[in-house]
Amino acid sequence: QVQLVESGGGLVQAGGSLRLSCAASGRTFSSYAMGWFRQAPGKERELVAAISWSGSSTYYADSVKGRFTISRDNAKNTVYLQMNSLKPEDTAVYCCALRASRYLAQYDSAYDYWGQGTQVTVSS
Repeated sequence: QVQLVESGGGLVQAGGSLRLSCAASGRTFSSYAMGWFRQAPGKERELVAAISWSGSSTYYADSVKGRFTISRDNAKNTVYLQMNSLKPEDTAVYCCALRASRYLAQYDSAYDYWGQGTQVTVSS
């Protein structure tokens, strides 16, 4: 069993920054790929960023490239999402997910464990 707990969400003005954290427990975190997803009201869940087990491979949605950075600290069993230059359209619930594979994937059904999510609200 895996537990994923997100933190770091909140309310920020457009142009501001937030850093989300996702702490994992219950499994060998360092062996698995991780992803950050978001879902805004009335919209489908989308993959924002993903990272392989070692951190050597990453993926970003086009909408966040150049603004968001995913990283991981395997010693702390934690994955991060640094979000800069935030826009109102980034407003959503952000969830981290673990994929029981070393390699990242771009579709949500490939991920096996999910956190509860943290709200990010960007005001204009």
